[in-house]
Amino acid sequence: MAGDAAAHGIREVDPDGTILLIGREPTGPVTRPALSKKLWTDPDFAFDQVWLPTADDTGAELLLGESVVGLDREARTVTTDAGLTLGYGALLLATSGEPRRVDGVEPSGRVVYFRTVRDYERLRDLAGGDRHVVVVGGGYIGTELAAGLVQNDTRVTLVFPQETLTGHTFPAHLAAHVQRRFADAGVTLVGGTRVTGTESGADGVTVTLDDGRVLAADAVVVGTGIEVDTSLAGGAGLAVDDGVLVDEHLRTDDPHVWAAGDAAQYPDRILGRRRVEHVDNATTMGTQAGRNLAGADEPYTHTPFFYSDLFDLGYEAVGRLDASLTTVEDWHEDGFGAGVVYYLDDAEPDRVAGVLLWNVWDATDRAREVIATQRDVRPEALRGRIR
Repeated sequence: MAGDAAAHGIREVDPDGTILLIGREPTGPVTRPALSKKLWTDPDFAFDQVWLPTADDTGAELLLGESVVGLDREARTVTTDAGLTLGYGALLLATSGEPRRVDGVEPSGRVVYFRTVRDYERLRDLAGGDRHVVVVGGGYIGTELAAGLVQNDTRVTLVFPQETLTGHTFPAHLAAHVQRRFADAGVTLVGGTRVTGTESGADGVTVTLDDGRVLAADAVVVGTGIEVDTSLAGGAGLAVDDGVLVDEHLRTDDPHVWAAGDAAQYPDRILGRRRVEHVDNATTMGTQAGRNLAGADEPYTHTPFFYSDLFDLGYEAVGRLDASLTTVEDWHEDGFGAGVVYYLDDAEPDRVAGVLLWNVWDATDRAREVIATQRDVRPEALRGRIR
C-alpha cells in the first residue's frame, strides 16, 4: 500500500516520469486491511474491491513475483532474484516484512502464516462448513481473524500468550469485556498459552501447546506480527535500527534513496522517532515519499492513527497503547458503549503517550492535539477533553 501511495504521490508532482513497482508478492497492490476485516464481515464488499488500480491511475509498471536482492548505490541499480538489473533516478524502499514465525509451526497446506491475498484465499478454502480453525496470536491480526472466521460458519480456537485477550493493550476491565464478547460469539479462548508445534496430515492438523495439551483442527492460521525486512537496506550500507532510518523528508543517508511504510523508522513530530505498522502510516507516508522522490522536498508531518473492528466493537487510536501505563478513563456510555482512554507517559509524567477512542469517531485530530499540547494530566483535566 505504501508503494501504491508513492506512485500517486509521484504523479501529484511529476506527470511524466517513469515509475516501476517491484513486489515479491505475485499479485498487485491491495487494500490489505480488508484481508482480515471486510472480506469476512461485510457481505457488500466483493473480492474484486480489494485490488488497487495502481497502473491505471498512475501509469506505473508492475514487476510482480520478484524480490530485489541487490542494491548498488554507486551505480544506482537494483538487481532482482531473477537476475534482472534496473537503473533508477530515485529509489523508495517499502519492503515491509514477513510474518513472524513461531518455533515448531511449519507452513503447510493447512498451516497459513497470514499476510497476502494468496493467504486469504487459502484460508477461505480451509474455513467454513463448521470446520475447526486454530488462530495463533492475540494481537491485531489474530483477533480480527478469529472474529471474522467465527462469523463465517467456522469453529474457532484462539491461542494467545496473555492471560486476558487484549490485556497487554487495554485496561483490565475493558480487556475482560472484549474477552467476554469473543466468548459470547462462540470463540474458544486458550489464554496464557503458546503453540510449540504443529503436525499436518491429509485430514487435518494437530496443534501442541506448551502446557502439553493437543488440539485437533482442520487448519491453523498464524497472526503474530511481522519481522521487518531491512536486509536490502542494511546490505547496501544504509543505516538500520528496527527499520530503515530516515529523516523528516523520509530520505535515508543516501540522497537518492527514501523509505516508507512498515519498514521506515522516522522522526514523528509529536511522538518522537518510531516505526509504525498500520495502514494510515503506509498511505500517508507513501504519498509523501512519492512526492519527495519527484522533487517536492517536503517534511512528513503526519502522526498516524490505527484502528480495529471486532464484531460490534470498534476503535481508533493515536500513540502508545500499553496496559502497563497509568490510564485515565472517560466513559461516555455505560457498559463500554463509547469512551476515551488516556495513557500517561511514565517517562514524562506530564504528558499523554496515547489515546484510545472506543466507539468515538472523527476525533483523531483531537487525540493528536491532546498528545502534543496537554500538560495537565490529572483525571479531572483530561475527562471531557474529547467527547
